[in-house]
Amino acid sequence: MPAVGRPFAWRRAGLAALAGAAAVLGFAPFYAWPVPIAALAVLFLLWSRCESPRQAALTGFAFGLGLFLAGVSWVYVSLHVYGHMPALLAGLATLLFCAYLALFPAAAGWLVKRLAPCPGTAAVLLAMPAAFVLLEWVRGWLFSGFPWLVTGYSQVPYGLLAGWAPLVGAYGVSLATAVAAGLVASFALAPRRSRARVLFGVAFVLWLAGGGALRLASFTQPAGAPLSVALLQGNVPQDRKWLPEVRDETLRDYLNLIVRSDARVVVLPETALPTFLDSLPTGYLEAIRSHAERAGKTVLIGTVERVFVGRESRYFNSVVDVTQPGAAAYRKRHLVPFGEFIPPGFRWVLAVLQIPLTDFVAGAPDQPPLAAGGAQWAVAICYEDIFGEELASQLPQASLLLNVSNDAWFGRSLAADQHLQFSQMRALETGRWMLRSTNTGVTAAIDETGRVVSSLPQFTMAALAASPVPRLGETPYVRWGNGATLLLIALAIVGACLRLGKRPTSPRAPPPDRGKTVRR
Repeated sequence: MPAVGRPFAWRRAGLAALAGAAAVLGFAPFYAWPVPIAALAVLFLLWSRCESPRQAALTGFAFGLGLFLAGVSWVYVSLHVYGHMPALLAGLATLLFCAYLALFPAAAGWLVKRLAPCPGTAAVLLAMPAAFVLLEWVRGWLFSGFPWLVTGYSQVPYGLLAGWAPLVGAYGVSLATAVAAGLVASFALAPRRSRARVLFGVAFVLWLAGGGALRLASFTQPAGAPLSVALLQGNVPQDRKWLPEVRDETLRDYLNLIVRSDARVVVLPETALPTFLDSLPTGYLEAIRSHAERAGKTVLIGTVERVFVGRESRYFNSVVDVTQPGAAAYRKRHLVPFGEFIPPGFRWVLAVLQIPLTDFVAGAPDQPPLAAGGAQWAVAICYEDIFGEELASQLPQASLLLNVSNDAWFGRSLAADQHLQFSQMRALETGRWMLRSTNTGVTAAIDETGRVVSSLPQFTMAALAASPVPRLGETPYVRWGNGATLLLIALAIVGACLRLGKRPTSPRAPPPDRGKTVRR
């Protein structure tokens, strides 16, 4: 790049990074849903000024780096504070992880300039939204996937565009958000006082209004009376959870919470009991079962199952109905890389990270819902609930959603609130209540519209009483999954290519005739 262009390139990268960081305000706990629309509009305007795929890729990378350093920096807490990785190494690992995530908007920028080398309405309204969301979707499954801070989540539950969620899911809401940003960018690019600018402004208002109107549609119906549920929050510090002197206290506290609850279904969070299920103190499970039988309760416990196969032990992160011996269990299907299993070739990481139980086995992919309290529950353990299609695979049979988590790994960061918002998206996508039982928060009851009905303060030990209404029915998203959004992305890309292929090209001057001498 010529020297005169470098200052502009740095300013463009800096502005993209600031826009990406600002987009975090659209996510919990801030819920400022218009900000990501504005942030994407800035990115699209910057892309429209890029002269090459390389420039667009670098601009997208800067946007992604700003977004993820501001929104996912809590990875440092889990690595350093609880994984005991040295501070410098943990900081470097966090930076590299965020840089990896930033490669996806970078790839989107490169693709935009390949699809639409010339700026114009087709590029801003079709190619840019489609490419950006396509790479978000790829990020959601590549290398087991990490769909954290997918743009669509920022619109839940208050944004008008959240009305698209039951139809096309989180990625579809991302696409709707990106189209809204494209309209804003097109408005900014149109000549002042032009008819085009008026049309873009009107289209933006109608686009938001249409999303708001979709919020009025209901795709599921109540399937019975409200169910009495207690969601327990033990508030066990992560750095003390597995200490022998803390285990007895933890077991005693949870038993007391179970006994004091008068709910029909009692739920304990992920790995609530700091020991294997088969190695609990003598009489502990019997005490829970006898009490549950007398009180007519079902008790669902997040725990570690140990299954012996020959001389080998297999470990499962599970939710188990301990009311009766041999009762049903849900075993986590989507494990966390480096947290619950070590990918091939990375065993050396164990020498640096001090994380217990990194050799879990994934549960079967086609597990049925759990039955409890006369209802069927679709279960997701920890970050499984950020994979919408996986949770939807247990529907429409299940009438309630359940997430058990332990976000104590991330301390007092944004992670727990962001995770809550992702659960709100799952409720809105499926038209069902989502119940969350967590170790340190956010324990909450979320209705079918994605609104938090009740919740517990973080870092307190308590039980949340909830009265969810079981619901049946099938939203379009449950039926189609992400297929509808991918079809819309494909149509947008094809439309952009066809539209741009019809653009008139400027006539080129004929090459000089080097065989003749021009006399003056």
